[in-house]
Amino acid sequence: MTVALAVVVGTGLAWAQIRAFESGINHINSIALGAGGDDGAIDILLVGMDSRTDAHGNPLTPEELATLRAGDEDATNTDTIILVRIPNNGKSATAISIPRDAYVEAPGIGKMKINGVYGSVHLETMKELVEEQGEDPAIAEPEATAAGREELIKTVANLTGVTVDHYAEIGLLGFALIADALGGVDVCLNAPVYEELSGADFPAGWQRLAGPQALSFVRQRHDMPRGDLDRVVRQQAVMASLAHEVISSKTLSSPATLDRLQQAVQRSVVLSDGWDVMDFVDQLQKLAAGNVAFATIPIVEEAGWSDDSMQSVVRVDPTEVKDWVSGLLNDQDEGKTEELAYSPDKTTVNVVNDTDINGLAAAVSHVLATEGFAPGSVGNNEGAKVTSSQVQAATADDLGAQAVAQDLSGLPVVEDPAIPPGSVRVVLTDDYTGPGSGLDGTDVTLSTDDPSLDYQFAGVPPPPPIITAGSNDPACVN
Repeated sequence: MTVALAVVVGTGLAWAQIRAFESGINHINSIALGAGGDDGAIDILLVGMDSRTDAHGNPLTPEELATLRAGDEDATNTDTIILVRIPNNGKSATAISIPRDAYVEAPGIGKMKINGVYGSVHLETMKELVEEQGEDPAIAEPEATAAGREELIKTVANLTGVTVDHYAEIGLLGFALIADALGGVDVCLNAPVYEELSGADFPAGWQRLAGPQALSFVRQRHDMPRGDLDRVVRQQAVMASLAHEVISSKTLSSPATLDRLQQAVQRSVVLSDGWDVMDFVDQLQKLAAGNVAFATIPIVEEAGWSDDSMQSVVRVDPTEVKDWVSGLLNDQDEGKTEELAYSPDKTTVNVVNDTDINGLAAAVSHVLATEGFAPGSVGNNEGAKVTSSQVQAATADDLGAQAVAQDLSGLPVVEDPAIPPGSVRVVLTDDYTGPGSGLDGTDVTLSTDDPSLDYQFAGVPPPPPIITAGSNDPACVN
């Protein structure tokens, strides 16, 4: 919704259209929220509810339940929890996902899965009000819902160290309606999937999904390499794709699109009171799609157990999470999105040998492959002779070239416009003494071919990638 408002203003549509977005939205109060922007940013807790009602409490129709593959079982799980930071300087936006099974401390309650915080407090409040105090369930329900939201807000703040300023909530129907209103969403899969529970049935590669299909795409967590952690990455990929579409195009310049979006938002979104919409829109207008990043909190153990050994949970270290969140947000505040989102697999490394040492290029290529870089060609130098070992790239500030140079003991980066973007060329001469040379005390034969195994041996899952909204092509995910 917030991105939509920014585009409404940017396309010169009437002020009345902006206010129309607000008028039909269900607004709530929360004493757990901060003042908004006191720390130099606006922090929003975005919650996806596994709900069979709309934002106004009206039950979904049987047809809608069937389309969404939601069933008719009442649920209060918060299956998507995302903390969104928009700094006042307008340089970036950051969306931090918290896995649904993260085992956290709920203030005043104790440790539990974070997706159960809302539902647990809601249930206990209903029992107290209805069974103990004799209150009418219809009257008690809003109070119980508010209590659940309050506790979830406090829990996220306690985990991340970030004071939540605003709260936004969306149900299953809302996600599908908004995706449809925007014309669907572009996604890319590394491999085909079929999973009956979620309804996910998609081929490998790029594809555009309508709302119900997109919902199945982001809800699947069974039959995936890393279960819910992979589902989180899917959610981020979808949000990045939608954000790119909205920010980078004129999607919302169509009155018909805006009308559909308005109806979807008003029926499916709950917002906290106190948002200065115009100030918020002004901040969003300063953003470029490439400066919108999606990340996941660090994980200690993917398949851990609760303290009572009764539940399978995702273990996290609260101190590590706070430090990581603080570092990420500080870097984003400085506009370092591109650097944060870079990973070695985005760079193909070609290595050429300009010495008489047999196998030197292959050894160095192996070293770089263990660091996660994509292996390219290996051979003797048939190009122009150089006086010293170097990393060649299209530009000297190429992030891949800088990373390769660092891993090879600080080789210089030399510009060569003939080298394609996304690849670098390492030229090795007689002066090379870095990793793979046999002269630095390392034995490359002891290295693994898969850097992710290093994390597995340490009992720590590899960190999920940071996805940005800056690409025309959606990130390919599991």
